[in-house]
Amino acid sequence: MRIAIFGGSFDPVHKEHVAAVRAAAEYLSLDKVFIVPSHVAPHKHSGAHADGAARLAMCRLAFFELPYAQTDDCEIEGGGTSYTFLTCRAFARRYPDAERYFLVGADMLEDFFTWKNPEDILSCFTLAAFSRGGESVSGLHEAFRARFQKDYIEIPFCGEHVSSTDLRVLLAFGKDASALDKSVGAYIKSRGLYQYGAIAPALALETEERREHSLRVALMAARRARGLGIAESKAILASALHDCGKYVPLSSPLLKGFTPPADVPAPVLHQYTGAYLAEHVFGIDDEEILGAIRFHTSGKKHMTVLEKLLFLADLLEEGRSFSGVEELRSLFYHDLDACFSAALAHQIAYLQKSGLPVYPLTYEAYEYAKSQN
Repeated sequence: MRIAIFGGSFDPVHKEHVAAVRAAAEYLSLDKVFIVPSHVAPHKHSGAHADGAARLAMCRLAFFELPYAQTDDCEIEGGGTSYTFLTCRAFARRYPDAERYFLVGADMLEDFFTWKNPEDILSCFTLAAFSRGGESVSGLHEAFRARFQKDYIEIPFCGEHVSSTDLRVLLAFGKDASALDKSVGAYIKSRGLYQYGAIAPALALETEERREHSLRVALMAARRARGLGIAESKAILASALHDCGKYVPLSSPLLKGFTPPADVPAPVLHQYTGAYLAEHVFGIDDEEILGAIRFHTSGKKHMTVLEKLLFLADLLEEGRSFSGVEELRSLFYHDLDACFSAALAHQIAYLQKSGLPVYPLTYEAYEYAKSQN
């Protein structure tokens, strides 16, 4: 008997997960593949966005047409942090005479060196890896053999790059996610998974072009959030609502009770109206999110990590085009503080060159950021 384990958060499970299992089963002549959603993956400290029961249900729907695929709840039922070596030990005891494989994508293969007790995994399972999008598994054989004195199997399959983070953002914005199986998409919709009540009404205040901008901001912010220790939900909400005040005039009943700060340049005002609407109309009570919205255009000194993240994602999202933007984007993914300082310098220089006023908070933000580098 030949079996394999395919583990992950599956948050949500998508078509490329299914395609990878199909390819592995064919190449390795597998009799059974166990799909094992994690309870809390060790590298995802904020945990899953959909609960265990929902992710198990989605996996059962996604893999329904593969007769050899079986969704297993051992890690969900086990609770706590899900360590792969413990799962592998349990399956080795359950199937002592089987040929056993553990399936990983290119991103997981690169991280495998840092996993807890990887030697334990390899003592009872053979690693089988498949490429993913532009990430190939071909280049790690030498390093793998040097570290573990054994090799992994390379499955001749290269799936499309599909990001679960991007899928969650698209779903939060009410977008169709073509990478999801129809049954999984219907399940998500019926249960309101990955949804935030404030987003749809806030986006309704914007133009279609501005809504697409907000989506691109959210995608950029969410991709960076986990590495910065920021809850993805905060990054998505702040991004989705950051421009909700842009087209709402001060005379609107929605802004009843709002008093603008003195001497605010017109292009900056919407950060204050947006924060007011987020709190008083859309019910956001998280001061971290409100602060990010309130200063996403001007910046200020002593900004939180979330505030810097939104400021930069708003400035550098993929729809922006200006001299130096690619360098700033590269810096964004490597050193947020250095990127923040450089972005403020760029913004001040642009405003001065254009003869536009520079809001005092922007000067203060730049001087403070510069003093911290």
